[in-house]
Amino acid sequence: MTWGLALHGGAGVHADRHYSRAEALLGELVREGGDRLAGGAPAIEVVEELVAAMEGSGLFVAGRGSAPNAFGQVELDATIMDGWTGRAGAVAALQGMAHPVRVARRVMEASGHVLLAGEGAAAFARDEGQTRIGDPALWLTTPDGFDLADLEKGHGTVGAVALDMTGRLAAATSTGGTYGALPGRVGDTAVVGAGTWADRQVAVSCTGEGEAFIRAAAAHDLSARLRYGSQGLGEAADAVLQNVVRQGGDGGLIAITADGEIVMPFNTDGMKRACASSTRAPCVGSVGEGLRFL
Repeated sequence: MTWGLALHGGAGVHADRHYSRAEALLGELVREGGDRLAGGAPAIEVVEELVAAMEGSGLFVAGRGSAPNAFGQVELDATIMDGWTGRAGAVAALQGMAHPVRVARRVMEASGHVLLAGEGAAAFARDEGQTRIGDPALWLTTPDGFDLADLEKGHGTVGAVALDMTGRLAAATSTGGTYGALPGRVGDTAVVGAGTWADRQVAVSCTGEGEAFIRAAAAHDLSARLRYGSQGLGEAADAVLQNVVRQGGDGGLIAITADGEIVMPFNTDGMKRACASSTRAPCVGSVGEGLRFL
């Protein structure tokens, strides 16, 4: 049987910086996730767990490494999607919760809705017993590779896509937003079909300038290009990123098909990323095109 997995930690990479801590964690997680998938774990569980681990690490602009908005508030977005059923859950502008991806999973399974935002999302999370943040000033950390120059236009996202041994696909994405954004700003991560998509053919998680990915309907467009345009996965992914550029943005994405094919393209200096499958040894990279096998 075939299984596969890809992770990303954001495409806001700078060629003159080092991301060794982020790469080390991605390497650990892709091996752990691969072991779980090979052992029969469902794709939806694996993507949730791996994204939650990245949120909790503080090494990425998500979870503990999030970017305060113009009012100094931390607003979190996340989406998770089960490709087999088409069910999805998302949260937007969520405050006070440590793991927005877990809240998104509960939205999918327990709320009857797809997207909850703001105080409504926080109230739902509290009712569901989700882990709360204590003092945000003590909880927040500095992401790996962060520089003060990032305060002008810095952003970041984490994501995972997986294919399990039953042939089911899933995707999850989480972000801590954009430094200095207007309060209430929601990017592509919380928009199903923009930053995250999974169906029975492909699972996608995106990272980059969220407004451009929303305008491009990027994640769903990749799926549509496979289904209706008869494009290959690499061709479709490249075309999606070209459209993101036309919409005034840049970034990257990870995608995996039901056949286990994986792509991880980007049009920035790099993207923190890792992948593994039943036919592909675990590998990790960040700056540039090169990948290091583990």
